[in-house]
Amino acid sequence: MQSEESKSPALDESVVNQTPPKPISKPTGKRRLWRIVIGILVVMLLLLGIPWLIRALNTVSTDDAYVNGYVTFVAPRVSGQVARVLVDDNNRVKTGDVLVELDPEPYQVQVAIKQAAVDTAQANLVLAQATVRGLVGQTRGQRYKLARAIEDVDNQIAVIRARVATWEQAKAALVLAQAEFDRAQRLHATKVVSAEEYDQRLEALDVAKAQVTQALESVLQARVALGLPAQPPAGMRLDDVPADLDQNFSSVRQALADMLQSAAQLGIVPSSYNHTPKETLDEFYRRDPSGDLDRIYAAVIQNAPSLKQAQTNLVQAQRDLDKAKLDLRYCKVVAEIDGVITRRNVNPGNNVQVGQSLMAIRSLRDIWIDANFKETQLRRLRIGQRVDLEADMYGSKHRFEGRISGFTFGTGSTLALLPAQNATGNFVKVVQRLPVRIDVMNYDPDKLPLFVGLSVTPTVDLRSAPTGPNAGKFLQEPSSSSTSATPTP
Repeated sequence: MQSEESKSPALDESVVNQTPPKPISKPTGKRRLWRIVIGILVVMLLLLGIPWLIRALNTVSTDDAYVNGYVTFVAPRVSGQVARVLVDDNNRVKTGDVLVELDPEPYQVQVAIKQAAVDTAQANLVLAQATVRGLVGQTRGQRYKLARAIEDVDNQIAVIRARVATWEQAKAALVLAQAEFDRAQRLHATKVVSAEEYDQRLEALDVAKAQVTQALESVLQARVALGLPAQPPAGMRLDDVPADLDQNFSSVRQALADMLQSAAQLGIVPSSYNHTPKETLDEFYRRDPSGDLDRIYAAVIQNAPSLKQAQTNLVQAQRDLDKAKLDLRYCKVVAEIDGVITRRNVNPGNNVQVGQSLMAIRSLRDIWIDANFKETQLRRLRIGQRVDLEADMYGSKHRFEGRISGFTFGTGSTLALLPAQNATGNFVKVVQRLPVRIDVMNYDPDKLPLFVGLSVTPTVDLRSAPTGPNAGKFLQEPSSSSTSATPTP
């Protein structure tokens, strides 16, 4: 008990000498406010940062982009003096609006001259048609003359044969007369036949001889008239004539030549000038399968050289008139597209030439965005992806819709006027940029126009599914015209 009592004073003294712990102070109102602000900021960062991070991981953007569009240069198609200029810079025009008028009087004179040439060509065509029909009639007449010449030769051959028969008959009569004379001569010697009867027999004999001579001479005359030798060669008779004499006789050949001369003016030329008349006519009839002369002559008239020439002259004159009228219409220079006038450099009184640039028209609707993306941003870009477009002119208040429509097949440095040359050994790698074309969708220039050259910030949504033509590809499909023009190996 004493030991415990002896120890207690010491413990109590240590307890008494120990300093009491400081009480925990509560946070003041200012520190509590800061904690609330920091908490709110953390929550805001989480609410805003996570969508921003998701957007940053699923979009590609660049500030190297601008609006581009087509430019149509206005140039006259004919030369002349400017009479009026109807537009000025920044005027909005539509397709077909008259921009410049040239002096039309010289071209009106040309139209009148060409019209007179057309009237003359039409008259010449009518004359050619009449001439061709006259030549057809002449050719048909020559054909009948050829047939008549052949008939005349056949008649003369028949005459020769008839005269030969007459000559044979005269010779038979001569034999009879000679026999009767010989009988009368014997009887006259015995005084049985009177001298008068004897004289009659003698006269009959002389007449028979004369008739034989006359018949022979007529045969020879007919042979000579046909161009045959008077005396036939040995072994041939007087009535023997060549089988093709009616095809080769001079009068027949002359009639054939006259017919071919008339036919040549109609464009009818035989395949050979050595053909006989029969062969020539057969070749002419073969122009129609059934040998119908009406169809043959109708085709001949249609294809006659003089008629073809007159028709060609009329067509040429008509085309010259059409060109003169076209040149007169070209005196009014019109807008070929809808747009806005720029770069006007023409005034009334100027003399302009064909193809001279008078002004330019910037299209309002046919615009697109040329965005130069870094090569490190191209991996997930494809044709058809949706693009949000923010123009610096309008800021973030309005976003335009876009769609990737194609990739330029070469970076900007390779397409430059003076491309970089890296073969000297001092090559420094630089991130390249590739022009990407973005079409503006649902664009209304009347509400929010995009002027060419304005800066644009495109943002490509990589999560959007590509749509439209060539969707999901790097390169567009070949067009039908280029495919058809490719030669087949």
